[in-house]
Amino acid sequence: MPRSIESVLVAGKRVFLRADFNVPQDAAGRITDDRRIRLTLPTIESVLSRGGSLVMASHLGRPTGKGFEPKYSVAPVAQALRGLSPRLASLRVVGERATDPAAKAAAKSLRTGETILLENLRFEAEEKAGGSAFAGALAELADIYCNDAFGASHRGDASMLALPRAMHLEGKPCVAGLLLEREIKYLKAVLAAPARPFVAIIGGAKVSDKLAALRSLCGRVDTILIGGAMAYTFLKARGIAVGKSLVQDGMLDEARAILARAASTGTMIDLPIDHVCGQSISLGVPTKVVVGGIDDGWMGLDIGPASLARAEATVASAKTIVWNGPVGAFETPPFDAGSFALARAIARATSAGATSVAGGGDTAAAVEAAGVAALFSHISTGGGASLEMLEGREFPCLAELDS
Repeated sequence: MPRSIESVLVAGKRVFLRADFNVPQDAAGRITDDRRIRLTLPTIESVLSRGGSLVMASHLGRPTGKGFEPKYSVAPVAQALRGLSPRLASLRVVGERATDPAAKAAAKSLRTGETILLENLRFEAEEKAGGSAFAGALAELADIYCNDAFGASHRGDASMLALPRAMHLEGKPCVAGLLLEREIKYLKAVLAAPARPFVAIIGGAKVSDKLAALRSLCGRVDTILIGGAMAYTFLKARGIAVGKSLVQDGMLDEARAILARAASTGTMIDLPIDHVCGQSISLGVPTKVVVGGIDDGWMGLDIGPASLARAEATVASAKTIVWNGPVGAFETPPFDAGSFALARAIARATSAGATSVAGGGDTAAAVEAAGVAALFSHISTGGGASLEMLEGREFPCLAELDS
């Protein structure tokens, strides 16, 4: 495990906190889900309560990398942070770029307990390019580097990789924040030595998005429950009629290969045996439960009651549960029922002693909407990052942190 921010003396020091404040916003720029912000608060509190000061930085959205763009300013993030902690009441965004003169002056003049937020790191093209010059300029802003941005830890951005390298060259500590520590604990350590039975639930729309994870999980888990639209590619690969359900025809051979790999490694693949079907994904459409093959003109949009009952029984006996991807079109009722019921079943299993990890933005949203987020062992803040960790990939930025 990387060295923790709590093991470093921060009194009188400036800590560069690379956070993941890449949060969703509505058309008016209002933050619609502040979970990533809230979960960074323990690290912020750890630094400020021990006499340190903070230079916080994150990316937000997809700016062009050609300078300040009001649409992608981190100002809404600063507003949210000010409302979440009295220690951040005077937090301000400095400068129009992370290393412009105003940002440098503000960082240099920080006093104990003060915090600034740099503008969107991706206003600089060098952030995405992993530029060493940009990283060197950022390294001048602080005495300690702290990575608490799990959601960006699978990327080679300058603030994730080149920055800790630059700070190490200056003899400055590079450590993990409390959220990053928790993510690693559950998504890496638990997966390395899981209590069994070990069940993985993989859903979502596309087999192609989850292919590497499915390959990696075969032989490592006891059962893989496959749901969501991607299940229909597997069902079609088995010769079962799927109507007009979403199918990746170009992935049929890959689906067959996954089924064969699971069989050869002793992992059971559990596909839906019945479906809640509609003719379109919209509110108020007629629905029906279909067992087996789906008629032309209909599409499977959620797991059916028999599939759900089987999934609930599998989850109830599990000791380790990993969930990535909803099992239906949960954003549109009534096709949310399966994902919500499954979330509640996992919560019950967790209360009975299982370890449960949910990863991916849609999965986290489904768990939150089901009202059981507090009962899960861990809900990851990283969609792509959690999936890549399930795939067994190593993150180079973690190797740059002190151990």
